[in-house]
Amino acid sequence: MASTWDMLEQAAALVKRRYATRPRFGLVLGSGLGFLAEKVEQPVMVNYSELPGFPVSTVEGHMSRLVLGELAGRPVAVMQGRFHYYEGYSMERVVMGVRLLARLGVEVLIITNAAGAVNKEFRAGDLMLITDHINLMGNNPLIGPNLERLGPRFPDMSNAYCRELRELAMKVAAALGLELKEGVYAAMTGPSYETPAEIRMLRTLGADAVGMSTIPEVIAAVHAGLKVLGLSCISNLAAGLSERPLSHQEVKDTADAVREPFSRLVMELLRNIP
Repeated sequence: MASTWDMLEQAAALVKRRYATRPRFGLVLGSGLGFLAEKVEQPVMVNYSELPGFPVSTVEGHMSRLVLGELAGRPVAVMQGRFHYYEGYSMERVVMGVRLLARLGVEVLIITNAAGAVNKEFRAGDLMLITDHINLMGNNPLIGPNLERLGPRFPDMSNAYCRELRELAMKVAAALGLELKEGVYAAMTGPSYETPAEIRMLRTLGADAVGMSTIPEVIAAVHAGLKVLGLSCISNLAAGLSERPLSHQEVKDTADAVREPFSRLVMELLRNIP
């Protein structure tokens, strides 16, 4: 069986044959947020099923393709759909997409997700800039032999969500007249939603939002030397904060409602990143 490195090299070679431009910017689009890939100009599509070793997104609201082209005048590679640990994939497979982006030459990664509000001051439809994270998934994509050609054995995570990019994001949001919350993102495995007791625990630990993704990809991105900016769409109030039962449909509905401000924010960020 081919090694992870071999599969990444084969996948990168396939993509480069289709799209010769180096995409300096990478985007990972979370649940219901795939619409942003539709704005890519002169798009080149590569289905995940064509890439060696790649899983396929199985969750409603996630496409299974890489979209390359220009967005806000910048060369981008957009993951329109991600892979989740709860889908049964190994952590190694969950981060294949981000590692491929690194092999394609991406330097800046904008990673997005839909998340539940743990902070009682948050409301569905808020946009949150991720300042830090808490990994409660019980796993880490770097466990096992280290791929030295990708990054160091013990990567530093003290500035996982690049401070300079966060400062820029706050300035851009203010200039657009958008309120951008800031907070800590916690990840649990899912696919069941959290219980009210678990949400109380998360709040005690210092989390502001919770989801089932993102952290493995951020760890892999930092390991590979990428600068990361994280954005959460607060799609619902977490268990215990609302009388409504939680559902994936609510996640998709909220993501659709924030389509315009989310798109404006990401597009303007791309224009302003040095």
